[in-house]
Amino acid sequence: MTRRGRGTTLGAFIVGALGSVAAAALLKGRPPGGLERWIRKNHAGHPVTLFEGPAYAVGAVAGALAGGAGRPAAVAGLGAAAFGALDDLVGDGSSKGLRGHLAAARRGEVTTGAIKMVGLGATGLLTARMIDRSHERCGVMGTLVGGAVIAGSANIANLLDLRPGRALKVVLLLAAPIVARGCGARPSAATATATATATVAAAAGAAIGALPDDLAGRSMLGDTGANSAGALLGTSIVARTGPRGRLLALAVVTALTLASEKVSFTKVIESTPGLRELDALGRPPWSSPTASLK
Repeated sequence: MTRRGRGTTLGAFIVGALGSVAAAALLKGRPPGGLERWIRKNHAGHPVTLFEGPAYAVGAVAGALAGGAGRPAAVAGLGAAAFGALDDLVGDGSSKGLRGHLAAARRGEVTTGAIKMVGLGATGLLTARMIDRSHERCGVMGTLVGGAVIAGSANIANLLDLRPGRALKVVLLLAAPIVARGCGARPSAATATATATATVAAAAGAAIGALPDDLAGRSMLGDTGANSAGALLGTSIVARTGPRGRLLALAVVTALTLASEKVSFTKVIESTPGLRELDALGRPPWSSPTASLK
């Protein structure tokens, strides 16, 4: 990547970070529908706000656009956030996981989670189509696989958002090698990697901006932010890979999705040395429920 390209990547990161912080401040100052609409209980029973989710999505997409990622990043980040917000603000949480939503559908019930699943699929497919149309890299099958990768990544990120800071740490860990690879790309490959590098840099920047409140237990990504973060990571992978790379990514996403129906990610992380310590890194002892919102 050229010096200009590195500067653009850094710019996407900075705009993503500042954008998420600024958007969160605006939402805290004037919460749409009132503060109570945005408060939930976390795994420890303490109140947290959902402001972080939309703030993350806005910051990450702003950074991606500033970095030149274009419409694919906007469609993925905002589209996934919109369907996540539907589940956050309207869903009743009665059905959980892929199995739960399918079971509800067999009973003739249409859950917000099921609507979200269909919406994420459509968002992923549209994003993959826009990437492939601009870069002319893959055929119809490659685009379908790419769409599934983006939608599946959005879902995986949401499955990880069960403890403070966990999903954001995953974003940062996955973003680092993608950015490094983009920075080491040959000039001839610069066009093909621009969307990937700017998108993931912005996603990482927004994660840095959101991390302090998330780790402190004051806010959480919710479906809105987690789906957006995962979709942006998936977009960067799809923009950077061809058919074989996308098939590999889809295999990983599918395996994790199926595993989540049988195994608790939290139990696996907490019982694995190294992962347990990384997961807890930066997470302070829980404060009182009242203090957590100050």
